[in-house]
Amino acid sequence: MTTPKDNAVAHFTQGFNCAQSVLLAHGPRFGIDADHCLRLAAPFGAGMARTGSTCGAVTGALMVIGLRLGHTVADDLGTKDRCYEVSRAFLEKFREHHGTVICKELLGVDPGTPEGLAEVKARDLHTTICTGLVRTAVELLDEVLPPT
Repeated sequence: MTTPKDNAVAHFTQGFNCAQSVLLAHGPRFGIDADHCLRLAAPFGAGMARTGSTCGAVTGALMVIGLRLGHTVADDLGTKDRCYEVSRAFLEKFREHHGTVICKELLGVDPGTPEGLAEVKARDLHTTICTGLVRTAVELLDEVLPPT
């Protein structure tokens, strides 16, 4: 049996971005089909639309937290607060593991510039760095999300 971590890494190595890979590993069990997972998370790769901002593995994980714990009633402040609490715990743990949640800081180059993107490709940072970030994001989801 494959785990969400295995699935996320497999999706990433197939060419999906980091956010897509994390969301796709979890979305279907929350009623979101693969096509919608891929479309929803598509703009979040390489630090949100290849800007080097928040890591896509992180944004994908936050989407998963929202699927599991997000509020659907506007004045349900308890659920909203719980979702934020778990999201902050995830962010803190990710920072503990990697020092930051910012893509260009994690990579050491800015994928939002032509030179940075060329360096990402030349140094194969998707394989050497990003695969591990996807793996960490899914592992940390297992730690912070309450059992179903």
